[in-house]
Amino acid sequence: MRLRSLQILVVCLLVAFWYVMTAPGLIPPFYFDKANRAAFFFGEPQKVFWVIVEWFTTGEIFGHLGITLLETALGFFIGSAFGLAIGLWLALSPTASAVMDPYIKGFNSMPRVVLAPIFAVWFGLGVWSKVALGVTLVFFVVFFNVYQGVREVSPNLIANARMLGASRRQLLRSIYLPSAMSWVFASLHNAVGLAFVGAVVGEYLGSSRGVGYLILQAEGTFDINTVFAGILVLTAFALALDAAVGSVERRLMTWQPRASETEKV
Repeated sequence: MRLRSLQILVVCLLVAFWYVMTAPGLIPPFYFDKANRAAFFFGEPQKVFWVIVEWFTTGEIFGHLGITLLETALGFFIGSAFGLAIGLWLALSPTASAVMDPYIKGFNSMPRVVLAPIFAVWFGLGVWSKVALGVTLVFFVVFFNVYQGVREVSPNLIANARMLGASRRQLLRSIYLPSAMSWVFASLHNAVGLAFVGAVVGEYLGSSRGVGYLILQAEGTFDINTVFAGILVLTAFALALDAAVGSVERRLMTWQPRASETEKV
């Protein structure tokens, strides 16, 4: 409870600082900003708040938000599934890993945002071009964490399990997957933000709906308050999705001791 109160206090202080620095007349203009243009560049929190209220009361935001969340969710789940499956496969197959290693590194080093125009040509300007971009961003984060998590399993533990007659499927279910799970969930928390990046960047490059489209339209008219409103809405839903991942993690990782428990030992 105390931690949550401190977190809310930090948000309130940031909003208060934002308001003081952008509200005309509250403080003297800085020598480099005699025209007091801070509100033009950074918006005003009360106006941003009313833009968000208007969006949700009129229902204007729901269609755009639904498209962006659909693109994000599909990119997140498809990218995570591929990352988990291929990460396990290559971690458990040294030959395949050695063959694919230069290709994996090459694709990972590629700035994947530049693939967005190619995906737009392949899949059109609909949902799937944004999903494809999100998949490429999420995949490598999950893949490398799963790969490393499986490779970190103690060889002695594997040898002992094999001596007791464990099959390959039992090793996968009882040793490899539990070992990789902590790495998987660590990557999923990062993948949430990347899935949103894929959706919004794709909407920037070509779309007629989505929160990224709303932000792009507002930028074209220099409506900075609407831009910040879109950013805050996306941030709120990214935090909600991250919280959902954390909830699943707590349910599946009940065997893992908490930090407070390890400190007592």
